[in-house]
Amino acid sequence: MLFIIIRAVYLIVCAGAVGTWVATNEHHELVIKYPLLSFVVLMLITQTATLLDVGMRRFSLPVISAIYFGLLVGWLLSNLLNQVLDLALTDTDYANLAKILTSVTIPYLCVTWLLHTRDDFRFIIPYVEFSKKVKGGRPFILDTSAIIDGRIADMVETNVLDSELVVPTFVLKELQNIADSKEKLRRNRGRRGLDILAKLQANENIDVRMHDAENGEDEKNQSIDQRLLEVAIQLGGRVVTNDFNLNKVASVQGVSVVNLNDVANALKPRYLPGERMQIKVIKEGESPGQGVGYLDDGTMVVCEAASGLVGTDAEIIVTSVLQNSAGRMIFGKLWDHNEH
Repeated sequence: MLFIIIRAVYLIVCAGAVGTWVATNEHHELVIKYPLLSFVVLMLITQTATLLDVGMRRFSLPVISAIYFGLLVGWLLSNLLNQVLDLALTDTDYANLAKILTSVTIPYLCVTWLLHTRDDFRFIIPYVEFSKKVKGGRPFILDTSAIIDGRIADMVETNVLDSELVVPTFVLKELQNIADSKEKLRRNRGRRGLDILAKLQANENIDVRMHDAENGEDEKNQSIDQRLLEVAIQLGGRVVTNDFNLNKVASVQGVSVVNLNDVANALKPRYLPGERMQIKVIKEGESPGQGVGYLDDGTMVVCEAASGLVGTDAEIIVTSVLQNSAGRMIFGKLWDHNEH
């Protein structure tokens, strides 16, 4: 709405300036003979600035400071350019027209550019601060699944994270929709996500910011994952998720991802081929003769020739370890005392 108002004011100012010039011009036959056509052509020229503005999809500055510095810088630049035009243009009428256009267009572009980039720079009167004061480096963009998962709140409690946490508005809306679901399990997950978000906001060790990422009609044709990646690209941040598919899509688009499953796997104890461990065989495996057990951290252990030991403890030797973003599996065989 703010940009619509600014563009409307700019259109009215341009119409008044161009209309005044056309109405008072007494030296150019084309303008006198075709005043309406001259007005339309000149208005189209002025509105190229609006087309440039529509193409800008950047972030924002505090509105008052953006308008103040935009007008100030635009006025200075237009005055400098007008002095050059006085020397370059000998025709007084064209020189006056050029000065009117630059005096209107350049401040407009300066104001809209600062409004689009108000998250990149923070202007404080009478001082100028060129970097925004946030904890840490690149921000973390939270996915819905990462918030509902809850482990991000535990990571914050350990003080290993000091970067800003960003929650796009469409992620918050998705959480609210899940919390309002008629399905009990889905509703509980949504409420858990909102509780985790409130817990993060109450933590003084981390900055949590709601990012307005509404794009009007454009958002109807995009999935939540795609919009999340666009926000990460715009803010230069990293996506935090435990969604395996989102992780793959982000990798293709060159977006950095922090996968909570990868973080959890990285903190699990390492078992190398040849090491011994003791597990309780819980069930038979998919292949004939396999037995399956689990470590305390939930890691699945598949043991050869252990299907007959279901319900008992077995000492095994690790043969290989398979690890990816979906989890970790350990493969082994029964420890043979005679063999070793």
